[in-house]
Amino acid sequence: MAESRIVGKPLAEKTLADIQREVDAYITQFKEGYFSPLALLARMTEEVGELAREVNHQYGEKPKKADEADNSIELELGDILFIVLCFANSEGIDLTEAFNRVMHKFNTRDANRWTKKDTDAE
Repeated sequence: MAESRIVGKPLAEKTLADIQREVDAYITQFKEGYFSPLALLARMTEEVGELAREVNHQYGEKPKKADEADNSIELELGDILFIVLCFANSEGIDLTEAFNRVMHKFNTRDANRWTKKDTDAE
């Protein structure tokens, strides 16, 4: 497995609740509002495909064409996050609570699934 690339890197500080509210304020300023769940799922699928293409260009055997847009994995992940936030907001889901529940599941169900690092030696 790969090592963390964020340890020691300063990360911007915003809570997930802040981000959900920011997306909601952006979307609700328009008469159209949130897309339907089916449309959001289709958009998410499109964005995951764009991420796959970027990963394939960066790490795979398929180089970009000379005339292809200069996207990045970072931007594609941002697009996916935006759609996930829209989906959660449109369904009234608190993503912080959803995340807490998922982490509880991983910390209990998968507690002994992976080999832990020896933290005493580091």
